[in-house]
Amino acid sequence: MSASVTDMSVFTGADEPLLHGGDLDAARRLFPGAPEPFIDLSTGINPNPYPLPRFPADLFARLPAPDAVSTLAAVAARAYGAPSAAQIVPAPGTQILLPLVAALVLPGLAAILAPTYGELSRAAALAGHSVKAMRALDDIGDARLVMIANPNNPDGRIHPKDALIALADALRTRGGVLVVDEAFIDVGPPGASLAAELSPGNIVVLRSFGKFFGLAGIRLGFALTAPPMAARLSATLGPWAVSGPALAVGVKALADAAWIERTRSRLAKAAKRLDAILIGAGLEIAGGTSLFRLARTPAAQALFRHLGGAGILTRVFPDHQEWLRFGLPGSTRQWRRLQAAMERWQRRA
Repeated sequence: MSASVTDMSVFTGADEPLLHGGDLDAARRLFPGAPEPFIDLSTGINPNPYPLPRFPADLFARLPAPDAVSTLAAVAARAYGAPSAAQIVPAPGTQILLPLVAALVLPGLAAILAPTYGELSRAAALAGHSVKAMRALDDIGDARLVMIANPNNPDGRIHPKDALIALADALRTRGGVLVVDEAFIDVGPPGASLAAELSPGNIVVLRSFGKFFGLAGIRLGFALTAPPMAARLSATLGPWAVSGPALAVGVKALADAAWIERTRSRLAKAAKRLDAILIGAGLEIAGGTSLFRLARTPAAQALFRHLGGAGILTRVFPDHQEWLRFGLPGSTRQWRRLQAAMERWQRRA
């Protein structure tokens, strides 16, 4: 069976996988003659990851220690600005947390601020909710679960903290919960995170480790919430939810303030460089963060195929045919290949 463009992003139901960027096997089926190595620009993952420490061999041979989990929670609380470690739930990635936090509210109506990351809707549906797409924060109707990405994926839209807190206050009057997916807040505006604003008791903030630190394969993420809900989520995950190596690298990386600051600066410069390439090829920058850029062009589908044929994978959106999302190249060679492919695209006519 041959692959199609929509193989890169498909939603078929709550109980079926939603395919995302990063699937190089699908890319090779779609573009069998493309030069290797493929350049994967289809995700928003930092292409220059945090340097892994040397792991002692016994770290892989024993179960993760509870003290190591407590240490990571304390380090994460300091790094993210949460009031205490009791409000931190380490998990094997935020993806596994999405249906769990959606289940903190009895099945009913869930409002998802759209367009956004498709897994928010699927997680709400898996938890038994009927899902409503909303276009603005005041469009929640009688929903008791609201899920928002901030910054939004794929357009990078930022919602003011005061507006989100007001939304949580409104939900609390009817026992509702606000879930804010802050997967890209590490490169968001200073002070935009809700991590320090958990006192209302009905806010859950999700923080991704793998995207900013470039270590998605570690599978580490966090839920930040009031202690009662944090305890419930921890109990649901059970013991040993996070591997020993993930605990170790998480502690080291989250405490490395110098690397974090250097990386934010480097990513911001790289995003400006990417903008220049895209604008120079006639594309409009529709939004994004310094980990990904959303471009708009009537020829987005054709450009996706052109780049794929050059061994460069980007992200298409079946519901928005004019959108194409670009992650950051990770090396001088990758930047040159992208520049050359975009120049060929510009000369095509």
